Amino acid sequence: MNQIENKNIILTTLNSRFSHSSLSLRYLFANLKELKDEAKILEFVINSQNQTIAEEILAYKPKIVAISTYIWNATDVEEIVKYIKLISPSTIVALGGPEVSYLPHRVDFNMADYFMFGEGEVSVYNLCKNILGGIRPKDKIIQAKPVEFDKIELPYDYYTDFDIKNRHIYIESSRGCPFTCEFCLSSIDSSMRYLPTDVFINEIDKLWNRGARNYKFIDRTFNLKISYAKAILEYFLAKDEDYFLHFEVIPDNFPLELRELLKQFKAGSLQLEVGIQTLNLDVAKTINRNLKMEKIKDNLSFLSNETNAHMHIDLIVGLPGETIESFRENLDLLYTLSNGEIQIGILKKLSGTTLSRHDEVYGMVYNPNPPYDILKNNQIDFSLMQDMKRFARFWDIVYNSGNFIKTSKLLFKDGKVFDNFFDFSKWIYKRSESTFKISLDRVAEYLFEYLGQMYDEELIVKTILDDVMTVEGRKIPPFLKRYKKYEKEFIQIELNKANRRQILRKDNEE
Repeated sequence: MNQIENKNIILTTLNSRFSHSSLSLRYLFANLKELKDEAKILEFVINSQNQTIAEEILAYKPKIVAISTYIWNATDVEEIVKYIKLISPSTIVALGGPEVSYLPHRVDFNMADYFMFGEGEVSVYNLCKNILGGIRPKDKIIQAKPVEFDKIELPYDYYTDFDIKNRHIYIESSRGCPFTCEFCLSSIDSSMRYLPTDVFINEIDKLWNRGARNYKFIDRTFNLKISYAKAILEYFLAKDEDYFLHFEVIPDNFPLELRELLKQFKAGSLQLEVGIQTLNLDVAKTINRNLKMEKIKDNLSFLSNETNAHMHIDLIVGLPGETIESFRENLDLLYTLSNGEIQIGILKKLSGTTLSRHDEVYGMVYNPNPPYDILKNNQIDFSLMQDMKRFARFWDIVYNSGNFIKTSKLLFKDGKVFDNFFDFSKWIYKRSESTFKISLDRVAEYLFEYLGQMYDEELIVKTILDDVMTVEGRKIPPFLKRYKKYEKEFIQIELNKANRRQILRKDNEE
């Protein structure tokens, strides 16, 4: 058995997926100065065995364990902290991250020794230095001031070669958000801080030279400062190799100079997360969100029709003052404005936001446990809110997955996107009794069964086949093979697949 080297400091978290990596841990490590040799980053994934995680952490015999805590890992962190303190009471546990930086804590973290509020690059170093030097701060809550973003050490050298090959590489050119949307923690830091352009481009370049080709920018408003956005886009446009970029953008700021650059990106290289949230001007005003509707419509049309960008467009269910009728209008309109994915989210009340000021007026009731999603309000009762949560899940499976693009259009006849999909989501939930672990073949069969009430069988079969067989390597759904009268179509599909494989083999041989 290999001997594990003892480390005084463990920086750890649980990511939501294996393909994700923690930028925050790498920032903390980069700024530990002379303590770096005494520290180690350990990353885990939610839904793992928490006792095993505690075992792996304590195997290094750390004096300090700092855990980055988020809404998706909060309950796991609670359990891991308890295990660490029960097994090794002398180990100091410090929690940081957005889930612990604001009160009230709605998960029981009381067994932790310290809570690091705010940006931790300086405060975590100071805490570790003091504890290792024999000084225990008296206050359990350590409130950090915003760091000087252009003066801290950057974290990108601490992505490993394994990370670069197997995980998303998260990067940021700025911190802060100038907008004041009440549901979002980013609105708390309204000042914008940027790295010098040449410094940031140099960091990207170092990652590129190490083989990084998958970049997820976590800037809240990538296209706010156009000159900065241009410099980054121009850097990647000069590259001949394939890559993937993800940006969060505001929907109303795409001037001509930015448009000309975006049009040059080829398909599959650019993904834009576009925050809409609501198209109801009164609701937007209630939550301090500024909507410029004409600009939004024009820019969504441009992105859909003149670029190859893949879009994720956000709509939220349950906003204060938003009725189900208003949400219906939002979805129906947004479907006509864009061909991108429409991400239907459920409102969450995060500690630190000002959403609670609406609770009494709109009867807002939230889940007391993570993810703190809304349960009901004066406009949408609990039963309907449950329907909408299932609606959002089935929307992802059918529409956002891209697996049923043509078949979805059969569902959305007469432009009644919301009404028709709502009826379908109610039907499929009753039929499947589940919203998870439904295979592609099973979804196709449910669509076939449901649409059979409205359309000619041959049209449905051909439409579903067109969708399912778009992806190379897929097989004809088993339920369709029961319909012998379509055997000719099935044989032709298999012949086409064989021809494609033969062409591919020849290309490879040449």
